[in-house]
Amino acid sequence: MATNNPGELLAQLAAVIEQRKQADPGSSYVAQLFAKGRGKIAQKVGEEGVEVALAAVSGDNMAIVSEMADLWFHSMVLLADAGLSHQAVLDELGERFGLSGLEEKASRPQSIKSGATKTGNHKN
Repeated sequence: MATNNPGELLAQLAAVIEQRKQADPGSSYVAQLFAKGRGKIAQKVGEEGVEVALAAVSGDNMAIVSEMADLWFHSMVLLADAGLSHQAVLDELGERFGLSGLEEKASRPQSIKSGATKTGNHKN
């Protein structure tokens, strides 16, 4: 049973995703995504992001929540595929907390501003 504690809920979801990595793709949607590879997982993250944006424009708050849940879920699958933990994202958000958005963007290395990835990936 899932908890209402956000940190515990994310940890439970991450654990289930890790378990499903090894499952038969015929019996698990998550296993199917892993079997299809990172490109397919990234495609799903992109699709869900667009669906969040469309829900926002429509003004349907319930659709925003539903689509955001899909986006978070698929983002967690992507993190697992990359060998990263949701905690790395929470840590990154924690580092940014208290900074204005403009200050945070200005403090990023040029490679990140241009869309390149960080070289020091967080792993758990």
